[in-house]
Amino acid sequence: ALVMKSLANEFFSTMAKGAGDHQAKNADQYNLVVNGIKNETDLAEQVNLVEQMIARQVDAIVIAPADSKALITVLKRARDAGILVVNIDNKLDADALKLAGLAIPFVGPDNREGAKKVGQALAKQLKPGDKVAIIEGIPTAFNGQQRRRGFEDAMAEAGAKVVTVQSGLWEMEKANAVATAILSEHPDLKAILCANDNMALGAATAINSSGRKGQVLLAGFDNIKAVQALIQDGSIVATADQHGDQLAVFGIEAALRILKEKAPVQDQTTPVDLITR
Repeated sequence: ALVMKSLANEFFSTMAKGAGDHQAKNADQYNLVVNGIKNETDLAEQVNLVEQMIARQVDAIVIAPADSKALITVLKRARDAGILVVNIDNKLDADALKLAGLAIPFVGPDNREGAKKVGQALAKQLKPGDKVAIIEGIPTAFNGQQRRRGFEDAMAEAGAKVVTVQSGLWEMEKANAVATAILSEHPDLKAILCANDNMALGAATAINSSGRKGQVLLAGFDNIKAVQALIQDGSIVATADQHGDQLAVFGIEAALRILKEKAPVQDQTTPVDLITR
């Protein structure tokens, strides 16, 4: 079973398609059940999806958890039921896993390093002392925390001043409202760094509406199709590609390897690449 976050986010619909294509080519190897939630904050529904997969007695659950701690209790139930769990995309909290006595492998990118690369690319157009804002994802999500830190690393390195960090909850509309307020409050703002492209799209609209296109730099993370035109016209300076179409596939292949070969449970770092015009 593949259990993802919001299917309204292009990144996860791309992930689902990549997984489906992989299963079609390997239909003799495994069957695939694909699930996702309506929005990024619907933790109860994601817990419910895992419970459904436990009831269906799947052999493995590959999960991109909406929260790094809130899913651990139900994932322990899955492990207690003999189901292999592989964590992708958003890493589960290490301390909470230890407390629950769980060993769950993480297959995914180094989000902090990826975000730092994006921040460094944007910083080439900044001067020391320039004011920047960060729109982070859900604050309790490990990948969101790591991307924020990566942006902060790059801004500190460049001598830029982070004047505010606010959450856009990974969503376009929320980020649009947050960016609008930030732009109003900071008329001398030079850049906005968004922890995913969905939020960057919302921030881009806010920048355009404020009449400051070309004056406020913008960065994202994910390299979804919807931002390609904005990268080409310079509206978005940089984003990071963590290969969403392959991320679930990496997790599925790890699960198959562990199931078939009784391979040891190990973390696996997957590629993340800087994307600019």
